[in-house]
Amino acid sequence: VQLQASGGGLVQTGGSLRLSCAASGRTFSSTVMGWFRQAPEKEREFVAGIRWTDGTTYYADSVKGRFSISRDNAKNTVYLQMNSLNTEDTAVYYCAAGTTLAPRIGGTYRIWGQGTQVTVSS
Repeated sequence: VQLQASGGGLVQTGGSLRLSCAASGRTFSSTVMGWFRQAPEKEREFVAGIRWTDGTTYYADSVKGRFSISRDNAKNTVYLQMNSLNTEDTAVYYCAAGTTLAPRIGGTYRIWGQGTQVTVSS
């Protein structure tokens, strides 16, 4: 399985971006897709997660109300709509897939994408 993240870029404070994560290749029975981010000199942190089956979503407090995660089962793709971006959202964003029962914990995911850079300018 490969995960291809895309949609990053440069945006001004208050702007929006939509990230995509497409899963391809040999499939495995992942149940959860997650988005994580890592800013320079900071640890990787959970952003959002979603279950394939029933669409249950999970959000970090820092993005709740601004970010929205969704999935398209037919396309094996997960999206992260990011609104009201601020400079603290600047980071490399990674998508991940797994069968974790703890979607906020990165170490429980099996497959990781290559990351896409999001830069928010003031």
